Amino acid sequence: MRPGKGVLDTSVVILLGQLDEGIDLPEEPLITAVTLAELSVGPLVADDERERMVRQARLQVTEASFDPLPFDASAARAFGQVAAELRKSGRKGRARSFDAMIAATAMARGLPVFTANEEDFAGIQGLEVIGVS
Repeated sequence: MRPGKGVLDTSVVILLGQLDEGIDLPEEPLITAVTLAELSVGPLVADDERERMVRQARLQVTEASFDPLPFDASAARAFGQVAAELRKSGRKGRARSFDAMIAATAMARGLPVFTANEEDFAGIQGLEVIGVS
């Protein structure tokens, strides 16, 4: 059964258009402002002109297709819990800061995260993670 709403992490947004028809994404897919920030870096760091154009196009389509959820005060409070849990589990919070902020934004709204990289969200208590392959 498809969830009504869910947050697509950056890995899934990158794969949109390449996923099989049978993949159960939420009826109302959402993204966070953090994912938009991650995607904004892509064209700026691409070494190859063609890859830069692909990343720029992806960014523009994403901007036109989604109204991102903000990283607001509720997300900031949830981020504290997420960062503390990651630190307790021995994972480097800074290396996963984008993922932690996406997780916190979803948690603050009681939404699951859909990801192609489930390990990025492992060990975060209270976060429903749905793998996409």
